[in-house]
Amino acid sequence: MVITGAGIITPMGLDLPENAHGFRTGKSAFSPITLFDVSRQRVQTAGQVNLPDSPPPHIPRRAWQRMDRGTRLALIAAQEALAMAGISGTHLSHIPQIIGTSAAAMPIGENYFKSATSKNPPHHPQLQRVETYQAQRQLTDLAKHLHLDAPLRIVSNACASGANAIGQAFQLVRSGRADRVLAGGYDALCQLVFAGFDSLQALSPSGIPRPVDAHRDGLALGEGAAFVLVESATAARARRAPILATILGYGAATDVHHLTQPHPDGDAALATMTAACQMARLSPSEIHYINSHGTGTPLNDIAEGRAIQRWAADAVATIPVSSTKSAIGHLLGGAGAVESVICIMALQGQWLPPSLHIREPDPVCTFDLVRTPRDAAVSHALTNSFGFGGANATLIFGREETP
Repeated sequence: MVITGAGIITPMGLDLPENAHGFRTGKSAFSPITLFDVSRQRVQTAGQVNLPDSPPPHIPRRAWQRMDRGTRLALIAAQEALAMAGISGTHLSHIPQIIGTSAAAMPIGENYFKSATSKNPPHHPQLQRVETYQAQRQLTDLAKHLHLDAPLRIVSNACASGANAIGQAFQLVRSGRADRVLAGGYDALCQLVFAGFDSLQALSPSGIPRPVDAHRDGLALGEGAAFVLVESATAARARRAPILATILGYGAATDVHHLTQPHPDGDAALATMTAACQMARLSPSEIHYINSHGTGTPLNDIAEGRAIQRWAADAVATIPVSSTKSAIGHLLGGAGAVESVICIMALQGQWLPPSLHIREPDPVCTFDLVRTPRDAAVSHALTNSFGFGGANATLIFGREETP
């Protein structure tokens, strides 16, 4: 299975070239939040996208104005992926979509609540908000604007949503049930989610996360979207499509230890990495880069670090690892998809993105922690995504070698 198109929008930039440059140079993309009032919150910064006011080409302004912020992010990334893949005509209309999200159109729900609790609530907009708050309504509208009319599947299992969406697309093409699938994930910043994480004291008080630092004190939130077009190699070569990378392995597992806390030794993470490697027929020593889930919270980072140690065994010291959440924040349902595209960019460009803001690495870092940008020979990249409720996913991507 191959990737023939990729699109990405994050606080780092609005397209693939801007993001590749930002991650390649070790840029940090946190800024004060301007989307909603954070004056009463402990934390007031996040990875916020500088989203353009005007719609992308071929999208009517009224349709753009009706979209929630998350759907706008998804549209931009999906358009870029389809354009890069060179898909049009009959190929375009029959592409199934698998899309991961966690918060979905939460801002519309927030507006409903604000209106309902006001002194003189208007009735007509409220009915529209009830309808458009549902993720399937936003994403069917997205499909319409992309000229896609094949089945749509929505994956929502917290922070593993985007990775599992791509994994399910991989399985759908691998089984022969589809020639190609558009897959990805997205989430936008919204007040309810931000206030919730802040009230749990899960956010770093400084607003800047330090994954795997010995004195890490929490995550930072961000927003964005990424999409890939997954195709069978036969279908891609039949239409002479550019091949960016291959998908070699996918593993999924459920952590039953606790609703929000991972097993201390990373049992489920170990299971997904092992399963993905078995499917890819690769040993840990053949993985040249790991994009870790790396949130910056005390429990997550130690559990993932121990899982990597157990999985890699004697090869652990040779495997480069970094967390790109240190640069853009945690994108929740969009994180796994965005980090998959970062792996694809690293494979394409032969470089490794760094973990930023680290002062003193945690002792669990017996792997090769990437702290500054570096050039590297990368043929296989692995990305981990773990979510509340115990959802765990691992994907392995390979570089497409020139015959």
